[in-house]
Parts: sequence; structure tokens; C-alpha cells
Amino acid sequence: MKLLDWVIVVGYLAYVIWDGIRMTKNSGNVEGYFLANRSLPWWAVGLSVMATQLSAITLVGTTGQAYTDGMRFIQFYYGLPLAMVILCITVVPFFYRAKVYTAYEYLENRFDAKTRSLTSFFFLISRGLGVGVIIAAPSVILSIVLGWSEVVTIFVIGLSTTFYTMVGGVQAVTWTDVKQMTIIFFGLFVVLFVIVSQFPPHVSLTDGLYLAGSLGKLQTVNTSFDLTEKYTIWSGLIAALFLFLSYFGCDQSQVQRFLTSKSVSEGRTSLLMSAFFKIPMQFMILLVGVLVFVFYQFVMPPMLFNTVEADKIPPSAQYSALQSDFQRAHEVRKEAALAFVGSRTETTREAYVSADKGFNDARKNAIDFVKTSTGNSSFNDVNYVFPTFVVENMPMGVIGLIIAAIFAAAMSSISAELNALATATTIDFYRRHFQKEATDKHYVRFGRIATFFWGIFACIVAMYATNIGSLIEVVNKFGSFFYGSLLGVFVLAIVVKRARARGAFFGLLFGIASVWIASSYTNIEFLWFNVVGCLVTVAAGYLISLTVTDKEIISSNA
Repeated sequence: MKLLDWVIVVGYLAYVIWDGIRMTKNSGNVEGYFLANRSLPWWAVGLSVMATQLSAITLVGTTGQAYTDGMRFIQFYYGLPLAMVILCITVVPFFYRAKVYTAYEYLENRFDAKTRSLTSFFFLISRGLGVGVIIAAPSVILSIVLGWSEVVTIFVIGLSTTFYTMVGGVQAVTWTDVKQMTIIFFGLFVVLFVIVSQFPPHVSLTDGLYLAGSLGKLQTVNTSFDLTEKYTIWSGLIAALFLFLSYFGCDQSQVQRFLTSKSVSEGRTSLLMSAFFKIPMQFMILLVGVLVFVFYQFVMPPMLFNTVEADKIPPSAQYSALQSDFQRAHEVRKEAALAFVGSRTETTREAYVSADKGFNDARKNAIDFVKTSTGNSSFNDVNYVFPTFVVENMPMGVIGLIIAAIFAAAMSSISAELNALATATTIDFYRRHFQKEATDKHYVRFGRIATFFWGIFACIVAMYATNIGSLIEVVNKFGSFFYGSLLGVFVLAIVVKRARARGAFFGLLFGIASVWIASSYTNIEFLWFNVVGCLVTVAAGYLISLTVTDKEIISSNA
């Protein structure tokens, strides 16, 4: 990076931290620190909802996934608008009028303290793991740009965000999110323009999309009903619907967003804003990844995008041979791509598809060699595609802008998640079970300590996350182990009038267990874990509730 890039990145990070600390108004009382006194406008809450979900994982993991897998990930979001409409009708007015700090407070009123604590505990585990993955994404970029180890970069980005979140609370989080979303959108448009401008003179955007389409990378609908297929229209409309209902309706990091709004109607509008803008935004991010793929049809890509891991491989004749094979495969694919663009015939298309397969085989051989040589069987460099492309091919100034946008995405999500974790820890555990009568100042102080704790926990998780696979999939896998079952508890609480505390508590445990069994002994993809967990929790909870007699209910309420 050049001096101008450093000025942009360092200046941006300094501004975000300063601005977060500056937004400390009304953070000295419990409602001000955790809910901004329920005073935020709908558009700010809506941008914060989007920013909380749009992490650096989206910019780094999704673009890398689109590079290797195309646009089909967009199907994951097809159930989002329906989920938002359902939540606007049900959960938003329900929680807002209940005047709760966390979604799990209601469960004690409906069931008992034991069910509330168990549900909040599973939220803490799932979100704690998830925010660790969110921190891992920007650490990938810093490790490439600075040449530092990922451990150092993880703690730099994690603790800097933790600091301003500790000081400012949810108000600092929300208003910082608004500014960061502006940087993110601007950065995306700039990178799209720069990529297309660097195509060969005789290759247009249409030509590039034609190349990508011939390899199936523009497929956005897969109608097969196959539970072992990761992304289909059915997994998006059904399985992901359960995930979104749980994430936006039962996850404190999202519930807390609309609880900060001025009214029920503004809370609803903030969610609908995300419903209308999320899919187009995600489409644009995936398109960036596809266009990076097209760019590398004509420019030699790295054989391994994870240069840190590649540098660990000692020189050898076998590794040199792999590099030579890779370079030859690229040249063959480049010539085939140019021929296909110049003459779109079936013959040139088949030659291009064959050349692309040869290129992918050469790259796979290199990755297999790395796994064998380093003993790292989980090696995966999909998360390094976009940051490597940015650093090696973007002009001066643009590099700094895009990296600042990635940091903006990371910090907005990290801060929101940490604040939600601190809220649940303070309200559902500390105030409920340990210090029931204390001053607002005392609870705010504990909330800041909890924020710091979860920041450290997330940094530790992040150290193990970068090589698991595509970060956008990893974070959704973590969530899918818990979200369906958590949703099931709220379905029991709100919809099933016959549900009782015993049924909700043990139903949740059965739901979590069913997801573990499904992940261990079946081949169904992780999105369907949400359906399994929810249905098992509701069914088990209802059946167990039938064993509770009226006498027991009266006794427990006495």
C-alpha cells in the first residue's frame, strides 16, 4: 500500500473510534446504554440492522465464494422479505410493548426463569462464536497488507472495536453504523467501476458476464428439492426463512436494534428497509466476486491466494512443477476465453469450459500439495481472494478506500454483536440472578466489563476461524446449530397456548440435540438444521407440556 492508502485507512479508523467515543450521550443509565432510551429514528435503525448483518464476512467471504461458486448463494436470501413481513406483524409490536431489554425476558413471564436463562445462554454461545468469525474476516486483510500474523491482526481489530463499544453503548453503535454503511456502499460502486475498467480493451462487461454465464456462475435459481444441496430456491424460501425468523426475531443483536426505535411503526419500517434493500445489495456484492473471476481470466491470478500459508512451503521441484502447470493452464484458459469472446460458437464454448476445468484441476493440485506439505488439512484460501485482488490490482487511493470499507463492515457488526452479548449477559444473568437491586451506574459498569470479556472471547474464536472455509458459510453454520431451536421456544411461547415451562425447557434441549444428530449422522445441508431444530423443539415441547397437570401449574404459580 502507498502512503495515500495508509492515510485513508488510519484516518478512517481513528475517526470511527473517536466518533464512537463521542456518541456517549445518555449512556450513563441502563436504558440509555442498552436501548438508547428508545429514541432512534427508523432510518438509522434500518441502516444499523443492515450493518449488523453486513459484516466484513459479506465483503470478504461472499466475494470469495462468488469467485469460486458464482451467484447461486443469492438464493439464501429469497426468504428474507417474507420473514421480515411476518416479524413486523408479530414480534416487533410484541417485544416493543412488553418494554423488555432482551427478547429472553419475555420467556420468564411466559414460562419461568430457567427457560429464559437457558435460551439466553444458547444465544450467548452462538453469537460469541459468530462474532469471532466476523473478526476473522478483516484480520485476513491486515495479515496480507501488513505481513503480520493473523493473531496480531485479530486482536488489533477486535479490541479497537471493543473499546468504543464499551464506552458508548448502543447509541454509539447505531450512529457509527450509519456512517459506515455510507462508506461501504461507496466502496462497492468504486470497485465495480475499477474492475470493469481493467478488462482488456476489446472485452466488454457483457462479454465478461457471458464468460461467467457459460460456466454456470450466473445461476440464481436452482429448483431441485434436494436437502443435500446447499443452495436451492427451496432452501432459500423454506430453510433460510426459519433462519431469518430466528435471527431477526429471536437474536438479541437484531431485536435490540428495533427496540431502540421511537415507536412500533418505526421499528417495523426499519426491518422492512432491510427486506427491500438486502437482496439487491447482496446481488451487487456477489457480482463483484464474479467480475473478479472474469478479471482473472485475462490476468494471471496467484496459484494460492493465501500468501502467508504459501510462504511456509519450502522450495522443491514438485512445487515448481505445480507452478509451471498452473501457469500453462492459465494461458490455455486465457486463449480459450478470448476465442470464445471473439466467436461465440458452441465449439469455442466447449473449448473454454474444458480449459477452465484444466485450470481448476491445476489449482486443486496445488491446494492438495499445501495440505500435505504443511499438515493443515483444513487449508482454504477462498477468504483471501478479494483482499488479494484489491491489494495487487487496485490503483492508489482506491486500495485504502476499499480496505476502509471492509473495516467499516467489520466494525459495525462486531460492535453491534458485542453490545447485544453484553446486554444479555447483564440483564438475563447478572441483574436477574446475582445483583437484583443495584444502581444504573453499577449495571452500566458491568455491561462494559461484559463487552470486554466477549471481545476477548471472540478474538480467541477468530484465531481458529479463517481456515474453516468460506466465512459467510461458517458464520451461518454456527448460527444454524442454535437458531432453529431458539425459534421453536418462541413459537411455543407466542403461538402454542398449551405450552408450559417444562415443555419449553426440555423442548429446547431436544431441539439442540436433534440438530447435533442431523449434522453428525445425515448429509442434509446446514440451512435445514434450522427447520429440524424448530420443528423438534415445538413438537417435543408441546408433547411434554401435555404431561403437566393443572395442579402442577397452580402449584408453580403459587
